[in-house]
Amino acid sequence: MGDPKAFLNIPRQEAGYRPVNERIADYSQVEQTLNTNSRKLQASRCMDCGVPFCHWACPIGNKQPEWQDALYRGKWKEAYEVLSSTCDFPEFTGRICPALCEKSCVLKLSCDQPVTIRENEAAIVEAAFREGYIQVKTPRRNGKKVAVIGAGPAGLVVANQLNLKGYSVTLFDKDEAPGGLLRFGIPNFKLDKNVIDRRMKILAAEGILFEMGVEIDVNHLPEGFDAYCICTGTPAARDLSIPGRELKGIHFALEMLAQQNRILAGQTFPKDKLVNAKGKKVLVIGGGDTGSDCIGTSVRQGAVSVTQIEIMPKPPVGYNPATPWPQWPAVFKTTSSHEEGCTRRWCLASNQFLGKNGKVTGVEVEEVEWIPAADGGRPTMKPTGKKEVIEADMVLLAMGFLKPEQPKFAKNVFLAGDAETGASLVVRAMAGGRKAAAEIDAYLIQ
Repeated sequence: MGDPKAFLNIPRQEAGYRPVNERIADYSQVEQTLNTNSRKLQASRCMDCGVPFCHWACPIGNKQPEWQDALYRGKWKEAYEVLSSTCDFPEFTGRICPALCEKSCVLKLSCDQPVTIRENEAAIVEAAFREGYIQVKTPRRNGKKVAVIGAGPAGLVVANQLNLKGYSVTLFDKDEAPGGLLRFGIPNFKLDKNVIDRRMKILAAEGILFEMGVEIDVNHLPEGFDAYCICTGTPAARDLSIPGRELKGIHFALEMLAQQNRILAGQTFPKDKLVNAKGKKVLVIGGGDTGSDCIGTSVRQGAVSVTQIEIMPKPPVGYNPATPWPQWPAVFKTTSSHEEGCTRRWCLASNQFLGKNGKVTGVEVEEVEWIPAADGGRPTMKPTGKKEVIEADMVLLAMGFLKPEQPKFAKNVFLAGDAETGASLVVRAMAGGRKAAAEIDAYLIQ
């Protein structure tokens, strides 16, 4: 370890975001970067703990202390080699992962200043691209073919892992380009799509075949493959079936997010098909990351106002005894999009959509209370009778996704990512991809 006392002398320094008035005028990435010297100092804060809880918390098992030390010593290539041994695409996780590792860092416990693990990860992979450490590999083929259905994070990892082992991999996806929600769900201001394209060029050069714009029925898989992996994610969004749902102006979150990303990629849409917040009062129903993405997108499109409501109570600020370290803390979170202008409210259930001339004009909401269960189980929701109307001429439903029901598959068909577990984090989908690839490999070498 390079500097065992750095954590005592060097405070946590985040790169931060571009100024609000600047970033809301475009869709470029909001996050900034530190210079090389400052980044190395941040890496030096890693304490090389006897029990690295960061490693314990990471779904893909990243070896954070090892690559933090290499980064501190300026050995960028070594840092990337250690990082890439467990993470297929650190340029994705280094930008959008919520960093479970940081919340379990010992410095989070001791002084609430964990190591900037996620930012350091992004810096390492960017240096690897910049310095040419990432080279196209030419695997020796073993004569066996695998079809991966779905080109999101899980499918990409499955394809990458099996391709490097020598399998001939064909990646199918219904969309026109690979990436799944990385491309069509996460806004460009969080993940620039050039970052995805850069990696896809490498995967294609290494031999993975991309069949995009191809809808595959998982009950009738294409013939000619020795094994299959279903990585189709969670395509069905959770709906809100209350009176007035048929009114115009009510959309699923991904209708807006995917369309905006496609527009930025050069596609055009008829005026009557646009999902655009310009000049509108926007109501986002759902308090998670997808809802936050809707806020940032609405602000950039020119919304008059944005309100976000959540049926659950407002999380505690700072510390929640129900989720102590090293668990992921269920606490109040403010994202870069929230900083850009948004009214946030909690404990509100939606009773009905209100409209005029077939268009939504507002939502009747009712305050609810959450009664704790005596046995410590799931609390009970109790309506209070306190009702009000929130004006809105655009409503975005961001309440999560339904876990897909899968048919019974043959022995040579495997599942990975959200298609198997239900909606979760990108990093967990990537971990599922690694697990499925190992299972497919073990099956095919029997």
